[in-house]
Amino acid sequence: MNKRNRTRVLAGAAMLTAVSFVLHFLEFPVPLAPAHMKMDISDMPALIGAFAYGPWWGVAIEAVKNLLYLMRSSTGGVGELANFLMGSALVLPAGLIYKYRKTKKNAVRACVIGSLCKGIVAVFANYYIMLPLYESFMPLERIIAMYASALPFIETKLDVVLYSVLPFNILKGALSSAVTMLIYKRLSPVLKG
Repeated sequence: MNKRNRTRVLAGAAMLTAVSFVLHFLEFPVPLAPAHMKMDISDMPALIGAFAYGPWWGVAIEAVKNLLYLMRSSTGGVGELANFLMGSALVLPAGLIYKYRKTKKNAVRACVIGSLCKGIVAVFANYYIMLPLYESFMPLERIIAMYASALPFIETKLDVVLYSVLPFNILKGALSSAVTMLIYKRLSPVLKG
């Protein structure tokens, strides 16, 4: 990559990171989810970056967005770690799939697989990392009760990840993917120069 292209990619990635950071603030509640689980499309710019510049650029956009958001964190960094892991689980496989065959059909396939990967990683990350970290300042029973307030059949930590975290993250990935599919082709010439 020559210096001019490298500068264009860095500028494009910085712009996408800034958009991602701003979109992280524009969140809305989801029916049948606890109040702390909010939907946003801040993964969309990282997914666009992964399609335009390659999968690792998408991961870099996710990383910088969450480092910036960490400055105003109310979760002690746990929420930002979760957002980075789940966002990367969407953009990395989607970017890798799209990198080798840049067709609309393959982009859709990449987004579907990326959204499923996001859900699967969310299950394991929440069960083994996030929920144990939250337990360091809140009892597990109280955490489960928050989820049970939205879905009364939730009774265990496994219920939390299977019936709330998994569908929420697949839906969040699908929403970011849908917006990406709507605007990527229009943005592509601008991003690639």
